[in-house]
Amino acid sequence: MLYGIYNIDFGTIPPDSPYSIGIHPKDISADSLEEQFSWLESNITKNCLAIGECGLDSLVPVPQHIQEEVFKRQIIISNEVKKPMIIHCVRKFYEVISFRKKAEQAVIIHGFNKKQRIAEDLLKNNFYLSFGKAVLYHLSLQEIVRSTPLNRMFLETDNEAFNIEELYLKVSELKGISLEKLNKQIVENLDTIKNG
Repeated sequence: MLYGIYNIDFGTIPPDSPYSIGIHPKDISADSLEEQFSWLESNITKNCLAIGECGLDSLVPVPQHIQEEVFKRQIIISNEVKKPMIIHCVRKFYEVISFRKKAEQAVIIHGFNKKQRIAEDLLKNNFYLSFGKAVLYHLSLQEIVRSTPLNRMFLETDNEAFNIEELYLKVSELKGISLEKLNKQIVENLDTIKNG
């Protein structure tokens, strides 16, 4: 059984299944920040496993200082409710790394598909890396998967139209381990981040 966590968008009512909730950089509205935070905080239920996606994105039109303020507030919420964070990051990895020291809970970089050096720096700073569909065809990313410790890794679809089992099969092949062992480790990683 493969496990899934769904990210809910601003204004959505949480489902009865596991989910994450956060204010994504693209959804930040400087005029209604308090309303957004009120929605976020009032929808952290027992099924909420993580805060996010949240983070920094150099391609969205929201000013950097506002993105950083919203990100910091979500780190504080994560610390208060003792839930890990799922980070969306576009061209701001070293800024995100600098915020890591404020986070008391586990931090997962979602949809990682960057260079080996960035992966190494994130792992050195105690991040988890979550890999998606790009692993199926991106050769340099496959090398990063090979070198990422199993206990620092997650796998995701990010709502792309493909079967996540393909990704599990590819990663088990890259790591030279059985599908069962990979799945068991991912579940252990989830237990680790949930239990602080």
